[in-house]
Amino acid sequence: MAERRPERVAHLVQAELARLFLRGTNDPRLHDVTVSAVRMSPDLRVARVYVRTLGGENTRPATMKALERASHFLRGEVGHALGLRVTPELRFEYDTTPDTAQRLDDLLRGTKRDEDGE
Repeated sequence: MAERRPERVAHLVQAELARLFLRGTNDPRLHDVTVSAVRMSPDLRVARVYVRTLGGENTRPATMKALERASHFLRGEVGHALGLRVTPELRFEYDTTPDTAQRLDDLLRGTKRDEDGE
């Protein structure tokens, strides 16, 4: 049971951050952020938050900078909402998984076309 707790807390952190990005922040750069995953450390002190932006690749640096500036506020709001004994430190990372999947899909489709053509 104890090994599932980081997963449960990660899910709660993800839901709370999604709510905050929709309604709880005044920074317009954070309104187009989606939280794709949260990974908690086993001791629940660090949360790695994987995010994507809806605005495209050109808004990524500004959004990441805005997230770093707002991390203290977001940590306080998450801690208040969840009522944990220790509020996890939020470390934001850009999620590159969809980009990698698209690149692999393009490569596989290209290989399939080459085989069909020969």
